[in-house]
Amino acid sequence: MKKKIIFTLFIIGVVLSSILAYNDYFHNISFSNVTAGDKILIWITTLGLLVYYLKLDQSPQLVPATINAEKKKSDDKAKDDNKPDVSFNDVAGLDEVKEELQETIDFINNSEKYMKMGAKIPRGILFYGPPGTGKTLLAKAVAGETNSNFLYASGSEFVEKYVGVGAKRVRSLFEKAKKDAPSIIFIDEIDAIGTKRNLESNNEKDQTLNQLLVEMDGFNDNSTVVVIGATNRLDLLDEALLRPGRFDRHIHIGNPNVRSREEILKVHTKDKPLDTSVNIKDIAKKTHGFSGAQLANIANEAAIIAVRNKKLKIDIVHFDSAIERVVAGLEVKHPSVLLKEKNIVAHHEAGHALIGKILKIDMIQKISIVPRGQALGYVLNFPDEDRYLVTKQELENKIKVLLGGRAAEEITFGEITTGASNDLEKATEIARQMVCTYGMSSFGHVVIKENYQYNQSKIDSEIKKILDYCLEDTLKILEDNKMILNDIASYLLEKESLTGDELDTIYKRYKVPLKNAT
Repeated sequence: MKKKIIFTLFIIGVVLSSILAYNDYFHNISFSNVTAGDKILIWITTLGLLVYYLKLDQSPQLVPATINAEKKKSDDKAKDDNKPDVSFNDVAGLDEVKEELQETIDFINNSEKYMKMGAKIPRGILFYGPPGTGKTLLAKAVAGETNSNFLYASGSEFVEKYVGVGAKRVRSLFEKAKKDAPSIIFIDEIDAIGTKRNLESNNEKDQTLNQLLVEMDGFNDNSTVVVIGATNRLDLLDEALLRPGRFDRHIHIGNPNVRSREEILKVHTKDKPLDTSVNIKDIAKKTHGFSGAQLANIANEAAIIAVRNKKLKIDIVHFDSAIERVVAGLEVKHPSVLLKEKNIVAHHEAGHALIGKILKIDMIQKISIVPRGQALGYVLNFPDEDRYLVTKQELENKIKVLLGGRAAEEITFGEITTGASNDLEKATEIARQMVCTYGMSSFGHVVIKENYQYNQSKIDSEIKKILDYCLEDTLKILEDNKMILNDIASYLLEKESLTGDELDTIYKRYKVPLKNAT
């Protein structure tokens, strides 16, 4: 608006100056009263308006300069934000993995001494293992330890239906990493773009993979850019991606052992007010097979339960409830279970607990007939120590524990129900692994893949043979200890749950040694 007014006044000044300069042509207008000083004043005013207008016209150029300065400042801030403040101190457990990564970290921080020896930095590191074990956290920790830029990308981000888009995104990612080196490129769920290629496929995903292979091969020897990939399915990845020179190191990130679980729980409970009844070591023993993400969830659920109960500190009861919440699901507050069904469920869960106690398979923590999730009852048990090798007898005993519920129903009620469907599925899977993977059947010491050598009916026959043998033995154990079975079921019907200590108390009532089928 201001510019329009100045421009209008400038035009008026130009018109007046023109009229005064050429007054001979304007006979109808009298300029007798206009002096030479007035003419000079009009000319100077018009010239001043012109200069002022030009300055206004040039002043917007300052705005882009300001924007550029702000953009540069914003880019610098974004670059700083790409540097995570996570270090190995924030990663509990995984000591062997952290030790393995120390060389890569030292290479980035002190590359000169390696270059003198002619050593080259690893181009890529592949983390593989079950979900929730800390693969992303480890990648951030590597970037934090080396003060490198951390560029995160998910494999699905490169998958597009338009040709060339995924490959372009890969190029852009690597160009940015080289520009901001030292950099850590982390590609999560890399199997989304790195799956094996075949002769018939020539889709956009293959073009994206080809571009990724080219970029990982095209690093300069002195480039401090490391690619870290993460996947749950190593078997799906293309061989060209796994070869040395691309992903030089493959590191398995498994579920933590009891010592690592204890350290992880300490990390996730350090800012939480814990009651003296809480023993982190005992909780670590109860959470065998849990991932780091599940342990973090348990600590968080325990805190939420404590707040819900209006407590100032988190006690062991809250942690036990959190473990049940994560393992068995949400508790059904007002279940509509018939008394007959409740009786069946009580004997079913008592069968599981009794077989587990007699065969000494894991330590029983709790038995409950309170519905959680889709289960009408459950038995929480955990091993007393981490095991990496399992014998044939121990696998058969695990199957017997799973079949204990079905056997208890048959002995007590003379009929079976649909409640054992999940147990049968797990038992069948163990038997299938014994036949096809572990060489623990009449087929001998062979591993059967894709059923090439034997047809499915023969495999099913071997699986059925194992399950029938285990069920027969389970029925005999429960028949020999039917009084204890009924006692456990009665206690469950009355109290709805019992702990491992209460289960031991029931056993002490019987002076006759427990019979164990052989």
